[in-house]
Amino acid sequence: MGVRAQTRYGYVEVKDVAAPVVPREFRAAWVATVGNIDWPSKPGLPVTQQKAEMIAILNRLQQLKMNAIILQVRPTADALYPSKNEPWSWYLTGNMGQPPNPYYDPIAFTIVEARKRGIEFHAWFNPFRARHPSCKGKVSASHITRKRPDLVRRYGSLEWLDPGHPEVQSHSLNVILDVMKRYDVDGIHIDDYFYPYPEKTRGGKLMPFPDQSTYARYRRLGGKLSVSDWRRDNVNRFVKRLYLSIKKTKPWVKFGISPFGIWRPGYPKQIKGMDAYETLYANALLWWQKGWVDYFAPQLYWPIDSPGQSFPVLLNWWSAQNLRNRHLWPGISVWGTKMDRNPREVVNQIAATRRQPKVHGQVIYGMNGLLTNSLGIASLLAKHSYNVDVLPPAMPWLGRKQPPKPRMSFGLDLAAKLAGFHWKIASTKPARHWVLQQKIKGKWKSKVLPGTQKTFFIRGELVPQLPEYIAISAVDRNGIQGPPIVARKSVTVGAPVRKTK
Repeated sequence: MGVRAQTRYGYVEVKDVAAPVVPREFRAAWVATVGNIDWPSKPGLPVTQQKAEMIAILNRLQQLKMNAIILQVRPTADALYPSKNEPWSWYLTGNMGQPPNPYYDPIAFTIVEARKRGIEFHAWFNPFRARHPSCKGKVSASHITRKRPDLVRRYGSLEWLDPGHPEVQSHSLNVILDVMKRYDVDGIHIDDYFYPYPEKTRGGKLMPFPDQSTYARYRRLGGKLSVSDWRRDNVNRFVKRLYLSIKKTKPWVKFGISPFGIWRPGYPKQIKGMDAYETLYANALLWWQKGWVDYFAPQLYWPIDSPGQSFPVLLNWWSAQNLRNRHLWPGISVWGTKMDRNPREVVNQIAATRRQPKVHGQVIYGMNGLLTNSLGIASLLAKHSYNVDVLPPAMPWLGRKQPPKPRMSFGLDLAAKLAGFHWKIASTKPARHWVLQQKIKGKWKSKVLPGTQKTFFIRGELVPQLPEYIAISAVDRNGIQGPPIVARKSVTVGAPVRKTK
């Protein structure tokens, strides 16, 4: 027989210890479906392979500590989801109008898998593109080019919904709002395609966009604007209407636009290039300064040292125009890694965003490059750019109420070499993320966990691994972080217990 003292471990809440602040950064990637650029890798893949490819994308985003996917769900007036308004996409099933077999809903599937990984889901729409030459299949009878050809304009190799037609605007708006109403999306996103990029004739002359009849109708009804101003007004009214409709229906859903990176040549002075104001009829500066967005991701796909399109010069200019204190998350291309571009340029561009006080994120174009680690780009980002956990930036204008402080319990099984923490909040609104922070050997370590996770386990030789302090806080879908529960490890030595052989 012998005598052994019982040692008990627990955690006691404390009020006088503060955990460090977790950094904030939006780290997203566009996942393009038009032309099967990123997903799925080709039309008509088996459903199991489609799902596996999406899981691989989400896993790569998680490995790189990225926190959002911007998935193109409507590339050409079609749908990568079940829709009563538009047919299933050829890019998904290889047969426009045909659902996946066996059936599944790609948006619902991706949202569930993204949530498990703490990744936001933003649904990306092309409001006006109706047909792209990469779509080789037969056009479904339910496609708008067949149902309502009067709304469609053929322009070079493209077919385009006429933005000046009121029914086009209403149709595209209803398509977008339908998705927002039916799915728990974090954001709605549109890119730089408003009026189409200029196409040329075989003789090399610029082709005018064929909307003469729509403009003539506008003039007959008393309109006074020039063609260019009228086209810009069409786009402006659509952007404003979409923003206001989102906020009226689901005010917490984020709305973002990724316009062409140059507003106009000469802004600022050294900048040269295409005039999106005059060619795409996109007055992006107006939308930015009016606050018709929650975030802006201008596509700054040029190198730092390009004099006429300098990345930091354009970034600084867009930042200076941020009159409404919305979020500026520039688009950065890794697509160029396939074109002898030095991938370290991307690392340097991300570093440049962090030197801008009003810029707290990036959106990466070229998901396939990240997935295949083209020229080592994913490895470089993991080592130099995305090597710590971050929270998405808060959007207090969408709601300021903090989530409540979590309640936490602790369990320990020394024999099984297993310790566990469990937590929850008293709220009907689930957390989007949890911030788990541990102080071990005098140093704090922070980890951002998905909102679906409510437990944390420590396995192995437990006593040395138990943190001196642990802090857990909830973060809501607007990025608002609630107060943490902070607990200190307690060690209690009980009365001796006689051990019998």
